[in-house]
Amino acid sequence: MFGFVIAHLLVAVLLPLVARRNTRAAFLIAAIPPAAAAVWLLARTPQVLAGETMTETVPWVPLIGLNFGFRLDALALVMTILVCGLGVLVLIYADSYFARGRGDARRSAPLLLGFAGAMLGLVVADDLTTVYIFWELTTVCSFLLVGQAGISRESRRSALQALMITSLGGLVMLLGFVVLGETAGTYRISELIAHPPTGTATAVAAVLILVGAFTKSAQLPFHNWLPAAMVAPTPISAYLHAASMVKAGVFLVARLGPIFEAQLEWRVPAVVFGLATMLFAGWRALHEHDLKKLLAYGTVSQLGFLMVLFGAGSHDAALAGATMLLAHGLFKATLFLVVGMIDHQAGTRDIRKLSGLANRQPWLAAIAALAAGSMAGLPPMLGFLGKEAAFGAFLYGPAGAAVDVFLVLGSMLTVAYSLRMWFGAFGTKPGLAPTTVKPADLQALIPAGLPALAGLVLGVAYPVADELADGYATSYESVGKPAELALWHGFNLPLALSVLALAGGLVLHRVRTPLTAWRNRLPQPLNAQRGYERITALLERVAVAVTARTQVGSLPTYLGIVLVTVVAIPGSALLIQFTVPDDLRAYDNLLQVPLSLGVVLAALAVLRAHRRLTAVLLVGVIGYGIGGLFIVDGAPDLALAQFLVETLTVVAFVFVLRRLPERFSQADSSKAIRIPKAIIATAAGLFVALAAVGFSSARQAPPEASQYFMDHAEKGAGATNVVNAIIVDFRAFDTVGEIAVLAVAATGVASLILASRHERRRREQTQQQEVRK
Repeated sequence: MFGFVIAHLLVAVLLPLVARRNTRAAFLIAAIPPAAAAVWLLARTPQVLAGETMTETVPWVPLIGLNFGFRLDALALVMTILVCGLGVLVLIYADSYFARGRGDARRSAPLLLGFAGAMLGLVVADDLTTVYIFWELTTVCSFLLVGQAGISRESRRSALQALMITSLGGLVMLLGFVVLGETAGTYRISELIAHPPTGTATAVAAVLILVGAFTKSAQLPFHNWLPAAMVAPTPISAYLHAASMVKAGVFLVARLGPIFEAQLEWRVPAVVFGLATMLFAGWRALHEHDLKKLLAYGTVSQLGFLMVLFGAGSHDAALAGATMLLAHGLFKATLFLVVGMIDHQAGTRDIRKLSGLANRQPWLAAIAALAAGSMAGLPPMLGFLGKEAAFGAFLYGPAGAAVDVFLVLGSMLTVAYSLRMWFGAFGTKPGLAPTTVKPADLQALIPAGLPALAGLVLGVAYPVADELADGYATSYESVGKPAELALWHGFNLPLALSVLALAGGLVLHRVRTPLTAWRNRLPQPLNAQRGYERITALLERVAVAVTARTQVGSLPTYLGIVLVTVVAIPGSALLIQFTVPDDLRAYDNLLQVPLSLGVVLAALAVLRAHRRLTAVLLVGVIGYGIGGLFIVDGAPDLALAQFLVETLTVVAFVFVLRRLPERFSQADSSKAIRIPKAIIATAAGLFVALAAVGFSSARQAPPEASQYFMDHAEKGAGATNVVNAIIVDFRAFDTVGEIAVLAVAATGVASLILASRHERRRREQTQQQEVRK
């Protein structure tokens, strides 16, 4: 699994070399890694469906317990079908969509493949750290794909909005991962599922992780970034915002659901926000005129539906969720690709301008009809199986009945906007001339038709879909007899609810025109996009105000702000938990006493100095005294570096001070300025002293990394001084960095010397010229 992820990323890095010469070859080469991964994974489908879980661990930093963990189970298998299978089709479609040799084609091929690799790593990850790494990689790839060249203002704004919302949610999610991992004592997801933690910390982790999932899957109130991201080219919208990226949040809820099964803080927000998202976005989709915008809000609505199913924490809901996860990826990818072809061939995707496409493009209309039928929940499509299972999952208790009511209302809206999408794109409209359209390219038609056909085949061959979905649903205990997917369960309540949803959707579609007119007359006090823009504007104003008061061009002010922040935040926590160690000693070597006294006296003398040169020399005494302490403590290499840097620093100060007044100004020495500085400096010094004592005494044994260096220093590096071995051999880059620092300091001093000589010569020449005159 790790090999396929790396293959995706390596080919993506090298692909720009090919795309620069031939974009068609770039897209076809980009399709090879996901195709190979799909074949390899599908070949292991029988073992996975039989209950066998494939695991893989790749050491990253084993000394501190960092590893890449991967696992292929039923849920990962469903997602890899979408990620790899649809990835191949989208890349083939993109070759016919983008103009050959254009900049967007050269950019999109490697970025789409890199995104596919990051998404593949995310869905097979079995470690919270691994999840977060690939999670953020998908965010970065999405930002670049949506923004494209950044030429248009709309693409820049949409890409930045998606980046800000999803990355901030990712940071909150990371905090939840840390809380969960530290509470349970492991970051391995399979171990967390086997032994779920409990308590307040787990509840807090559940809420934090849900925030990240909500932002990625565009749940209310974070939904507005996804419709805005529809400025991206259609293949990108089809892959990122229908089949892969937006599924990441829903997938995370599905993956971690068994861990938080008993947490109300997990189940209740997922169900409530999911229902609200489903209804709100479905209502918005019903009134859109742009086909891509309609599908975008439809995607948000379906993501809310999936959030309800995966967040409910039951076997039957999980069965329906896995089915709808697969169905949604198939029908929504087809619909986006179809809209891309309509836009290309007809020159518009505005419903009000399209008419009679079904007569001119019958194959395209048939493909769209299959996908829209699955989205609406028509039998025998896969979407029908998922919706009927969803209605049957909430038949127990008043809370379940209430959820079913909202699911039926949301499904009515889904049926209505599915009909609006198909008839709006392909129907013949009275009073509107048939739209002139070019024939669809076969290279684009086949990738669009295969997912729709797969939705029909999996619906008819429902035992295969049932086995796939049930492989994940067994993670939950079932109440009574476990549900099964089937085209016919007899006359029962879920079937009646399905019929009710279809009938209600037909009615909504028929009365859509007066509904839209009524909606347009309603006030709109709450608008997510307007709220986002106001929040960002407020943050900008706050940033300007804070910067105006802090960035005042004063180094003491900057240093004071940093020290106050350090003392206020980690310092307060240290003060609360600090305990004096029992074996605290005044000194270890008698020479430490005079050297320390010399450093302290020199520091106090600096405060009393009136001349700048005197203060610089006393600062040099402090630095040399610290170097002496390094020698006493057995670190002559550090002492040598300290002496060199201190010498160069003092020389640099001396050259600079030649341009400054000899004495400090009276304003600098006033009590109104000195007292706050003294308080801040004293507090910061106490913090450093207490931190040094507390942190050094907290370690009872060397960490694994230190023990490794001590065990291998003499044999591996030929050194008995472990510190020297670390600096010279084990941390060669660090040594190079220190040499670079010394070189920069020496260069600076040399530049000052040369500049002073040049200035002196220039003054002498000026004086000679004046004398001659």
